[in-house]
Amino acid sequence: MKVVLRALVPLAAFVAAWTSGVQATGQRLDVTVAIRARAIAVGEVVVVTMTTDTPADEVRVKAFDRDQPAFRDSPLVWRAIVGIDLDVVPNTYVLTVDARAGEVVSHVSRDLLVANREFPTRRLTVDDAYVNPPAAVTERITQEAKELDLIWKSPAATRLWTGAFERPVPQDANSAFGSRSVFNGESRSPHSGADFSSPAGTPIHAPNAGRVVLARDLYFTGNTVIIDHGLGLFSLLAHLSSIDVHEGDVVAAGRVVGLVGATGRVTGPHLHWGVRLGGARVDPLSLLDALGPKTTAGVDFRRGR
Repeated sequence: MKVVLRALVPLAAFVAAWTSGVQATGQRLDVTVAIRARAIAVGEVVVVTMTTDTPADEVRVKAFDRDQPAFRDSPLVWRAIVGIDLDVVPNTYVLTVDARAGEVVSHVSRDLLVANREFPTRRLTVDDAYVNPPAAVTERITQEAKELDLIWKSPAATRLWTGAFERPVPQDANSAFGSRSVFNGESRSPHSGADFSSPAGTPIHAPNAGRVVLARDLYFTGNTVIIDHGLGLFSLLAHLSSIDVHEGDVVAAGRVVGLVGATGRVTGPHLHWGVRLGGARVDPLSLLDALGPKTTAGVDFRRGR
């Protein structure tokens, strides 16, 4: 097995590529695997690009003890988008790629060194009912948590998104992903999304195409829309003042799905955008870096080529 390291993007990002070929029945399948990420760290999105010298019938990717869905991007190119969850312990993990063309199989296995990230602490004052909910809403909260868990575990089996991901509102993010949250002096789960400082009534656009799998009021996130982009990739848009889509709707990229509001556990109007990728909580800004308008590794995801 030959290891090839080459720079495919500016050195500010982590990039590596490996080539492997396996001889079988007089044939050979060469596979080059390139990995690109803003950083190999918790909460980050990693793009794995697999290029074969002959069209592959199947490509399988596994990382963090999970199968990572791969999709064909062109006759010789497959991709997988991998998320590194907030709870992943900084360590060395194995990434494997198995490509098959007929009876010929090629295998690539390499280590991913996941680095630690230091997250700030945010201290907020909210209605105490959202810090220590009354007993009357306990069953509701439990049921909503189960529903969300089922959604994350039941993604569309095909890629529904096309083109680049765009931020859902034009304003900048003003609350960092992964921040350790302290509400009314009590520690709670880390912030699993990015908050955008958008005025009330600002239209919220679908970051990319997909199917609406939830569109209603939830206890903590208020009026909420969840879009299934396919292959384990979801967008959660929270605290809306109004919802303009229905569950089951197929939405195009840029479709207005609602308006910015201040519903649920909030200190004021803003948009919370959360992203789940293969069950992992990842930074939406990392997703934009990986699959946004200005893409890397010579890949223009707007054209899917």
